[in-house]
Amino acid sequence: MTVASAAFLSGARIMPVLTVPSAASAGPLAEALVAGGARCAEVTLRTADAEHALKAMAAHGGLTLGAGTVLTPEQAERAVAAGARFIVSPGYAADVVAACRKLDVPCVPGVATATELMRALRAGLDTVKLFPAEPLGGIRALRALAAPFPHVRFVPTGGIGADLLTDYLTEPAVLAVGGSWMATAAHQKRGAYREIRRLTAAAVERSMR
Repeated sequence: MTVASAAFLSGARIMPVLTVPSAASAGPLAEALVAGGARCAEVTLRTADAEHALKAMAAHGGLTLGAGTVLTPEQAERAVAAGARFIVSPGYAADVVAACRKLDVPCVPGVATATELMRALRAGLDTVKLFPAEPLGGIRALRALAAPFPHVRFVPTGGIGADLLTDYLTEPAVLAVGGSWMATAAHQKRGAYREIRRLTAAAVERSMR
Protein backbone atom coordinates (compact mmCIF):
# COMPACT_ATOMS: atom_id res chain seq x y z
CA MET A 1 0.00 0.00 0.00
CA THR A 2 1.18 3.51 -0.79
CA VAL A 3 0.73 6.94 0.70
CA ALA A 4 -2.70 6.92 -0.92
CA SER A 5 -3.78 4.49 1.81
CA ALA A 6 -4.32 7.55 4.02
CA ALA A 7 -7.33 8.40 1.85
CA PHE A 8 -9.45 6.20 4.12
CA LEU A 9 -9.65 9.14 6.51
CA SER A 10 -11.53 11.21 3.94
CA GLY A 11 -9.40 14.22 4.86
CA ALA A 12 -10.42 14.07 8.52
CA ARG A 13 -8.02 14.44 11.43
CA ILE A 14 -10.44 13.03 13.98
CA MET A 15 -11.55 9.41 14.03
CA PRO A 16 -14.18 8.43 16.61
CA VAL A 17 -13.47 4.92 17.88
CA LEU A 18 -16.80 3.27 18.62
CA THR A 19 -17.83 0.34 20.76
CA VAL A 20 -21.48 -0.11 19.80
CA PRO A 21 -23.38 -2.19 22.38
CA SER A 22 -26.45 -2.65 20.17
CA ALA A 23 -27.18 -2.29 16.48
CA ALA A 24 -30.33 -0.43 17.52
CA SER A 25 -28.21 2.61 18.30
CA ALA A 26 -26.37 2.52 14.96
CA GLY A 27 -28.70 4.91 13.12
CA PRO A 28 -28.91 7.62 15.79
CA LEU A 29 -25.20 7.27 16.44
CA ALA A 30 -24.33 7.78 12.78
CA GLU A 31 -26.66 10.79 12.60
CA ALA A 32 -25.07 12.38 15.67
CA LEU A 33 -21.53 11.86 14.39
CA VAL A 34 -22.32 13.26 10.94
CA ALA A 35 -24.15 16.22 12.47
CA GLY A 36 -21.08 16.88 14.58
CA GLY A 37 -18.90 17.01 11.48
CA ALA A 38 -17.25 13.59 11.61
CA ARG A 39 -16.22 12.17 8.26
CA CYS A 40 -15.01 8.74 9.30
CA ALA A 41 -15.29 6.39 12.26
CA GLU A 42 -13.98 3.05 13.46
CA VAL A 43 -16.44 0.46 14.72
CA THR A 44 -14.60 -1.97 16.97
CA LEU A 45 -15.46 -5.65 16.79
CA ARG A 46 -15.73 -5.89 20.55
CA THR A 47 -19.44 -6.60 20.92
CA ALA A 48 -21.73 -9.36 19.70
CA ASP A 49 -23.66 -6.81 17.64
CA ALA A 50 -20.63 -5.08 16.12
CA GLU A 51 -20.97 -6.43 12.57
CA HIS A 52 -24.69 -5.64 12.48
CA ALA A 53 -23.97 -2.14 13.79
CA LEU A 54 -21.29 -1.65 11.15
CA LYS A 55 -23.69 -2.72 8.42
CA ALA A 56 -26.45 -0.43 9.70
CA MET A 57 -24.12 2.56 9.97
CA ALA A 58 -22.73 1.90 6.50
CA ALA A 59 -26.28 1.83 5.11
CA HIS A 60 -26.98 5.16 6.81
CA GLY A 61 -24.25 6.84 4.77
CA GLY A 62 -22.37 10.01 5.59
CA LEU A 63 -19.35 8.31 7.16
CA THR A 64 -16.39 6.38 5.82
CA LEU A 65 -16.47 3.43 8.19
CA GLY A 66 -13.71 1.11 9.26
CA ALA A 67 -13.64 -1.97 11.45
CA GLY A 68 -11.36 -2.03 14.46
CA THR A 69 -10.03 -4.71 16.80
CA VAL A 70 -9.66 -6.97 13.76
CA LEU A 71 -7.56 -9.95 14.80
CA THR A 72 -7.97 -12.46 11.95
CA PRO A 73 -8.32 -12.53 8.16
CA GLU A 74 -11.83 -13.96 8.60
CA GLN A 75 -12.87 -10.96 10.69
CA ALA A 76 -11.47 -8.65 8.02
CA GLU A 77 -13.47 -10.41 5.33
CA ARG A 78 -16.72 -10.23 7.32
CA ALA A 79 -16.13 -6.59 8.19
CA VAL A 80 -15.61 -5.60 4.57
CA ALA A 81 -18.73 -7.54 3.61
CA ALA A 82 -20.61 -5.54 6.26
CA GLY A 83 -19.43 -2.23 4.79
CA ALA A 84 -16.01 -1.48 6.27
CA ARG A 85 -13.80 0.58 3.98
CA PHE A 86 -10.65 0.15 6.05
CA ILE A 87 -9.35 -2.24 8.69
CA VAL A 88 -7.67 -1.38 11.99
CA SER A 89 -5.95 -3.92 14.22
CA PRO A 90 -4.44 -3.51 17.69
CA GLY A 91 -1.12 -5.01 16.58
CA TYR A 92 0.75 -6.07 13.47
CA ALA A 93 -0.43 -9.38 11.99
CA ALA A 94 0.97 -10.38 8.59
CA ASP A 95 -2.05 -12.53 7.71
CA VAL A 96 -4.47 -9.66 8.38
CA VAL A 97 -2.38 -7.31 6.24
CA ALA A 98 -2.29 -9.90 3.45
CA ALA A 99 -6.06 -10.38 3.65
CA CYS A 100 -6.61 -6.63 3.38
CA ARG A 101 -4.41 -6.49 0.33
CA LYS A 102 -6.52 -9.20 -1.32
CA LEU A 103 -9.67 -7.34 -0.30
CA ASP A 104 -8.19 -4.09 -1.65
CA VAL A 105 -8.85 -2.14 1.54
CA PRO A 106 -6.37 -0.10 3.61
CA CYS A 107 -5.03 -1.77 6.73
CA VAL A 108 -3.83 0.25 9.72
CA PRO A 109 -2.04 -2.05 12.16
CA GLY A 110 -1.17 -1.06 15.67
CA VAL A 111 2.49 -0.70 16.58
CA ALA A 112 4.17 -0.15 19.92
CA THR A 113 7.83 -0.69 19.00
CA ALA A 114 10.30 0.10 16.23
CA THR A 115 10.46 -3.61 15.40
CA GLU A 116 6.73 -3.75 14.74
CA LEU A 117 6.91 -0.58 12.69
CA MET A 118 9.70 -2.03 10.53
CA ARG A 119 7.56 -5.10 9.87
CA ALA A 120 4.74 -2.84 8.73
CA LEU A 121 7.11 -0.93 6.46
CA ARG A 122 8.37 -4.15 4.90
CA ALA A 123 4.77 -5.04 4.15
CA GLY A 124 4.42 -1.80 2.18
CA LEU A 125 2.44 0.16 4.75
CA ASP A 126 2.98 3.86 5.43
CA THR A 127 0.22 4.55 7.98
CA VAL A 128 0.10 2.84 11.36
CA LYS A 129 -1.75 3.14 14.64
CA LEU A 130 0.30 3.96 17.73
CA PHE A 131 -1.43 1.86 20.37
CA PRO A 132 -1.95 2.22 23.25
CA ALA A 133 -0.59 5.73 22.85
CA GLU A 134 -0.83 7.17 26.34
CA PRO A 135 0.24 4.06 28.29
CA LEU A 136 3.23 3.80 25.95
CA GLY A 137 4.40 7.29 26.91
CA GLY A 138 2.22 9.64 24.93
CA ILE A 139 3.77 12.43 22.89
CA ARG A 140 7.31 11.58 23.98
CA ALA A 141 6.94 7.99 22.82
CA LEU A 142 5.44 9.11 19.52
CA ARG A 143 8.30 11.51 18.83
CA ALA A 144 10.90 8.89 19.68
CA LEU A 145 9.29 6.33 17.38
CA ALA A 146 8.68 8.79 14.56
CA ALA A 147 12.21 10.19 14.48
CA PRO A 148 13.89 7.28 12.61
CA PHE A 149 10.91 6.93 10.25
CA PRO A 150 10.12 10.46 8.98
CA HIS A 151 7.89 9.26 6.11
CA VAL A 152 5.54 7.24 8.34
CA ARG A 153 2.27 8.75 9.55
CA PHE A 154 0.63 7.76 12.79
CA VAL A 155 -2.94 7.51 14.03
CA PRO A 156 -2.46 7.42 17.81
CA THR A 157 -5.24 5.91 19.91
CA GLY A 158 -5.54 4.63 23.44
CA GLY A 159 -6.03 6.82 26.47
CA ILE A 160 -6.36 10.03 24.46
CA GLY A 161 -9.09 12.44 25.51
CA ALA A 162 -10.21 15.91 24.50
CA ASP A 163 -7.59 17.48 26.79
CA LEU A 164 -4.73 15.92 24.81
CA LEU A 165 -6.15 16.30 21.32
CA THR A 166 -4.39 19.52 20.33
CA ASP A 167 -1.03 18.27 21.61
CA TYR A 168 -1.19 15.23 19.38
CA LEU A 169 -2.54 17.03 16.33
CA THR A 170 0.33 19.52 16.35
CA GLU A 171 2.84 16.70 15.90
CA PRO A 172 3.99 16.55 12.23
CA ALA A 173 3.99 12.74 12.25
CA VAL A 174 0.33 12.53 13.29
CA LEU A 175 -2.12 12.04 10.47
CA ALA A 176 -5.19 11.82 12.68
CA VAL A 177 -6.18 11.02 16.24
CA GLY A 178 -8.54 8.25 17.25
CA GLY A 179 -10.53 8.35 20.45
CA SER A 180 -13.63 7.04 22.16
CA TRP A 181 -14.49 10.03 24.35
CA MET A 182 -16.82 11.51 21.73
CA ALA A 183 -19.22 8.57 21.68
CA THR A 184 -18.76 6.08 24.48
CA ALA A 185 -20.87 3.00 25.04
CA ALA A 186 -22.30 4.78 28.10
CA HIS A 187 -23.43 7.71 25.91
CA GLN A 188 -25.19 5.27 23.62
CA LYS A 189 -26.86 3.26 26.38
CA ARG A 190 -28.49 6.36 27.82
CA GLY A 191 -29.34 7.83 24.41
CA ALA A 192 -27.12 10.88 24.84
CA TYR A 193 -26.88 11.62 21.12
CA ARG A 194 -26.96 15.39 21.57
CA GLU A 195 -23.91 15.04 23.79
CA ILE A 196 -22.22 12.87 21.17
CA ARG A 197 -22.93 15.53 18.56
CA ARG A 198 -21.57 18.27 20.84
CA LEU A 199 -18.38 16.41 21.72
CA THR A 200 -17.79 15.44 18.10
CA ALA A 201 -18.31 19.01 16.89
CA ALA A 202 -15.89 20.32 19.53
CA ALA A 203 -13.24 17.79 18.50
CA VAL A 204 -13.67 18.52 14.79
CA GLU A 205 -13.46 22.28 15.44
CA ARG A 206 -10.29 21.85 17.46
CA SER A 207 -8.73 19.71 14.74
CA MET A 208 -9.19 22.52 12.22
CA ARG A 209 -7.30 25.17 14.16
